[in-house]
Amino acid sequence: MRSKAEAAALPDPDALHPVPNKPRIVFLKPLLATMPGITNCAVGDFTYYDDPLHAKDFFRRNVIYNFQASGARLEIGKFCALATGVRFMMPDAMHAMAGPSTYPFGIMGGAFASALPLADYPWRESGDTVLGHDIWLGMEALVMPGVRIGHGAVIGARAVVTRDVPDYAVAAGNPAVVRRRRFAEEDAARLVALAWWDWPAARIARAIPVLAKGGVTALEDFAAAEA
Repeated sequence: MRSKAEAAALPDPDALHPVPNKPRIVFLKPLLATMPGITNCAVGDFTYYDDPLHAKDFFRRNVIYNFQASGARLEIGKFCALATGVRFMMPDAMHAMAGPSTYPFGIMGGAFASALPLADYPWRESGDTVLGHDIWLGMEALVMPGVRIGHGAVIGARAVVTRDVPDYAVAAGNPAVVRRRRFAEEDAARLVALAWWDWPAARIARAIPVLAKGGVTALEDFAAAEA
């Protein structure tokens, strides 16, 4: 006899609006597929953005200064929840700071541009911005370039994330600092090893009671029973 989770239809990760009558919620992976010009972003299955006014404008309004000139990428994992106003600043926003002035003269053209080509500016490099899986980002959080946010992390509302956040940590403030750990470091490593976000969707559906209410050992027991 099939369980209720098995009998019900599984959510479609390729649906733009996964929640009926809630256009404010969009899955970001299928939204990104409608924007072939954005080649430096990647999003995993079931990651959503919630915005009552501009949900479908996420990659234009919330991934800011993404001129795609630096070569840096934004990678967001699976099962992440992004609240209204979450933004990611890309490295093209970072002005050169090696000399006395930070003004970007070259973008103004004319004599300003010919004096020093943009390619010769000492631009600041920060690398890719990478978010793991199962991350919750609170309303209006800002993630700065080159940051890595670990699996299972929680980012507080209006936090400004300027440095890496460990797996299963809670970070808040400006600049964001780790306030506490959701799980001890050893338990966080056990959860990362389970990598439930990579399981088939039907298996995840059966695991939801444990994922929402159980502990690390319970999830390990579930995984062993399913093996």
